[in-house]
Amino acid sequence: MKLLSYRLNDKIYFGPKVKKEEAVWDVLSIQETLQVLPSFPTSIVQGVSYGMDFIEQIRKLVEVASKEENANSFKRSFTEIEWLSPIPRTPKNIMAIGKNYADHAKEMGGVANDFVVFTKAPTTIAADEQTLSVHADITSSYDYEGELAVVIGKEGKNIPTKLAYDYVFGYTIANDLTARDLQTKHQQYFLGKSLSGSCPLGPYVVTKDELPNPQELAIVTKVNDEIRQNGLTSDMIYSVEQIISEISRIVTLEPGDVILTGTPAGVGKGFNTPKFLKSGDIVKVSIEGIGTLVNKFE
Repeated sequence: MKLLSYRLNDKIYFGPKVKKEEAVWDVLSIQETLQVLPSFPTSIVQGVSYGMDFIEQIRKLVEVASKEENANSFKRSFTEIEWLSPIPRTPKNIMAIGKNYADHAKEMGGVANDFVVFTKAPTTIAADEQTLSVHADITSSYDYEGELAVVIGKEGKNIPTKLAYDYVFGYTIANDLTARDLQTKHQQYFLGKSLSGSCPLGPYVVTKDELPNPQELAIVTKVNDEIRQNGLTSDMIYSVEQIISEISRIVTLEPGDVILTGTPAGVGKGFNTPKFLKSGDIVKVSIEGIGTLVNKFE
């Protein structure tokens, strides 16, 4: 199931993509109108904590609505909605893994040995199709990083590696936008990684039942239709399972937490003459099975 969040008439909604249509089922309206279930979450983050039960609830709502004579009245066309991040707000800082692809570590002038974790402020979250700033007043080296992002589905601490997937709700696409000069100046990651809008997520959260093996996905990042990154999640040094297990040794994971799993080679800084983002650029990050995250910069 592909879930998305959106705004319509100044209200925030969520729902699954309608199969073979450029539209979303308005599950909140289905529940309000038809009273299919005794209760139903009012936000996607609240629903995530119910795991696959949440998915079954959504399937039930869609099944009932699709049999109604006015079924189309419960669908919202993509042309009439404003896309939001599928996870509009995380419970804590977004967590991210640095140098998790050997070729990327090499292009950055380092060696991929240690397990590097940094965070981005929740206020960095942005949406698919949202126009974002290159923050020219703050940085002259704004860079892109296409990544697979994991959405946590239940609370966990000291999670064994072999049980890590039990704590996953689904996956989405992230662009870990980074001000390289700030990153160097402050000798740490947080400020350079936390500019407003520097973590677009989307367009969907794809539930884990549709992506049973996150270690066999292609990641492609294009800037103005030029392929910059072309990698495979199988090249990760630390797998999704290992990442979840290792972080949970220190941090209690919560439903709605998002973990970025690292980026392949091909970032702007990695070129002999760096190719940083500029006003007018369009960045597209595609991951098979999820879709394409698109943002224009100004």
